[in-house]
Amino acid sequence: MTVIKNRLSYYFNQQKHIAPLATFRVAFGVMMLASIIRFWWNGWISKQYIEPQFFFTYFGFDWIKPLGDPGMYILFTIMAIAALGIILGAFYRWSATIFFITFTYVELIDKTNYLNHYYFVSIIAFLLIMVPAHHAYSVDAWRKPTLKNFYVPAWFIHIIMLQLGMVYFFAGIAKLNPEWIFEALPLKIWLPSRADSPIIGPLLDYKWIAFFFSWFGALYDLSIPFFLLWRKTRFAAYITVIAFHFMTAALFQIGMFPYIMVICTLIFFSEGFHRSLWNRFFPEGGNALPKPANQTFSPVLKYFFIIYFLVQIILPFRYAFYSGNLFWTEQGYRFSWRVMLMEKVGHTQFTVTIPQENKAFEVYPHEYLTPVQHKMMNTQPDMILQFAHYLRDKFEQEYASNAEVFVESYAAVNGKGSRPFINPEINLATLKRGYQHKHWILPYQQ
Repeated sequence: MTVIKNRLSYYFNQQKHIAPLATFRVAFGVMMLASIIRFWWNGWISKQYIEPQFFFTYFGFDWIKPLGDPGMYILFTIMAIAALGIILGAFYRWSATIFFITFTYVELIDKTNYLNHYYFVSIIAFLLIMVPAHHAYSVDAWRKPTLKNFYVPAWFIHIIMLQLGMVYFFAGIAKLNPEWIFEALPLKIWLPSRADSPIIGPLLDYKWIAFFFSWFGALYDLSIPFFLLWRKTRFAAYITVIAFHFMTAALFQIGMFPYIMVICTLIFFSEGFHRSLWNRFFPEGGNALPKPANQTFSPVLKYFFIIYFLVQIILPFRYAFYSGNLFWTEQGYRFSWRVMLMEKVGHTQFTVTIPQENKAFEVYPHEYLTPVQHKMMNTQPDMILQFAHYLRDKFEQEYASNAEVFVESYAAVNGKGSRPFINPEINLATLKRGYQHKHWILPYQQ
């Protein structure tokens, strides 16, 4: 036991060159700055955070509200400056902290906009707050020569590698479901629609291609972290990373995620590789000797990261605490690295009644929601309930009387036909939001 403990201590506390961490800092910052500029350029700040009249907040975060115009533009400006600070390593701790807070704040405004890679960005930004990625090759190291140190304890690099590996591995586990493996769904639905793509387009009409992509995708996600860790397979694995993510970017509209993963996985390369990159622009000279370690894996940090990574392990499997088909109920679906696993469409029509007034109203969600909000709400029970509460509050305020809200709802998963989704006899106005099992979701009918 002592031998294992000593080996673990050496593994975490041995001195490693900071070059991989500095490369990661710059690459991540560049991708974030590019993403912010792209978001602003496409007009999405206004479309997603200013124009909507209602926002689907996360449970427990109802206090997070959009800042309006010009507030949201100011917030994105601050976020962009913080991303630039991360790139340059300028006022780094403040830059990383401000970026994490502003980015996460924006993502908590409306769950309509949830994407796995937004969650990924938030947790990586959080980890960057804790690592000394600015101790070399940075404005901070130039401003404060006493800060400069080309060597850091290994755990600063390993926690980021571990987080990246978990993203891939859990995405692979999520693909080990019958519909993905045995029916090639939803790729069997999506790929033929891309048959006009150059070069491989004509192949996408063949069913066996959908099965090939499904099986390869699962094997890729499950194995790629281990191939990246092993020196002998690392280069070939990284070429596969590039090919895989660029192909998914070409076939599917999934934003910046493929490019973020291509850049971030560079951290798996050796410190010699990263040193050679940096030495082309910033020769180390005689200053590359390690200083005495003053940032070891302290007990406080050790237990913090034990808890942190336990949470990261548990979250993808929390769906097991709920009954029913995961793709149908979506209880435990978010924050679990389930990427492109289903094609789900739905329809909802709400009825609001005012018993004391003997009145009933048919409500059409598109009159209150943006097209994207409407589409996402139709298939996600927690959003249906939240919109029902919005209607309850709106009509109770208007009529100064209790309101009841019922929904007629249908959904279809992976092209298998529309089915009744939400119990139409349940008054949604009386239900509480939360993480408890949603008994008012009708069972999935095979």
